[in-house]
Amino acid sequence: MDFERYFEDRLQDLKDEGNYRVFIDLERRRGEFPQAGQTDGETKREVKIWCSNDYLGMGQHPAVLEAMHDALDRSGAGAGGTRNISGTTHAHVLLEKELADLHGKEAALLFTSGYVSNWAAIGTLAAKIPGLIVFSDALNHASMIEGVRHSRAEKVIWKHNDVDDLRAKLAAAPANAPKMIAFESVYSMDGDIAPIKEICDIADEFGAMTYLDEVHAVGLYGPRGGGIAEREGLMDRLTVIEGTLGKAFGVVGGYIAASIALCDFVRSFASGFIFTTALPPAVAAGAAASVKHLKSSQAERDQQKERVAEVRARLDAIGIEHLANPSHIIPVMVGDPVKCKFISDTLLEEFGIYIQPINYPTVPKGTERLRITPSPVHSAEDIDHLVEALGSLWERCKIARGPIAAQ
Repeated sequence: MDFERYFEDRLQDLKDEGNYRVFIDLERRRGEFPQAGQTDGETKREVKIWCSNDYLGMGQHPAVLEAMHDALDRSGAGAGGTRNISGTTHAHVLLEKELADLHGKEAALLFTSGYVSNWAAIGTLAAKIPGLIVFSDALNHASMIEGVRHSRAEKVIWKHNDVDDLRAKLAAAPANAPKMIAFESVYSMDGDIAPIKEICDIADEFGAMTYLDEVHAVGLYGPRGGGIAEREGLMDRLTVIEGTLGKAFGVVGGYIAASIALCDFVRSFASGFIFTTALPPAVAAGAAASVKHLKSSQAERDQQKERVAEVRARLDAIGIEHLANPSHIIPVMVGDPVKCKFISDTLLEEFGIYIQPINYPTVPKGTERLRITPSPVHSAEDIDHLVEALGSLWERCKIARGPIAAQ
């Protein structure tokens, strides 16, 4: 077999479909986010980032940077090993305490990423609990799906956010089989939010564990940034809350928060935890500073809500359709992969605006979109420029507009 030819042909298929992913070479500059420098071959340009998961700009926050500098000077660059073999520093211990407190749980356990935390935690629980059946929401993240697949446990997929379908599928399962319901709070592509209370009620009815992915909600919702479950007063009803440090907290890493026994169980059996080098102490210290700051500061969350509402209203005013949802994510629908990529490329090259196109397989074919994430550090001028650029490109691409909202 000509392996190189096979690789090249499959990549060309992606390019022909408009689904080939191009990495944008960016240089974030301290204190200037969402402004960044872009390098494109010999071309250099200034761009405004409108699609970052650094939702609150905490990756630039002085308290986070100071904590990381201090830890770097104090402890050096790396952790020096796995958590079991010399890699558990005091910074890791303090961060896990902050995270357990954030979610009102007895304990927390750190991982190297949100993906790994889902894959390792779900994979371990589902593999090690005899006969466990995992009831997984149809739109769960790839990391959750991979965790279930890796466990080889029986899985049942229920219709997205459909509690009637969930109840019916639980009722059809053997009554004596242990069960786990796995779902997310904020779904990152459509921005919709799960009915957590109703899911917890059903879990109680059938004696099921609940595993909630809050990666797109931690830091952003609740009086201390504990997520949707905190906002709704439901954290105590969830068996496991999983989150990330790489989005609203602005650093990198993932975690679970749960009982002491459950966290210790995952710590003791999860290969994705046991056999990987620990996060650098500076990263752990920066994340702890970010979590601690957002527990007491509402300013970033309030400002973000204002920016999100403003962008939505401005898009409505010119008839550019976006999915209605109660979250901070604004999916602007294009519905064509080639046009979606063209708009993204043109925004970057002509307007200095960076919004990554979201195409298949991240979203279903025909639902291609631009995923906009306004932050507290986007200015009124930034919003003006964004809306004017999108309006111009909608005209150029002959994309139908929705009803124009009354002014």
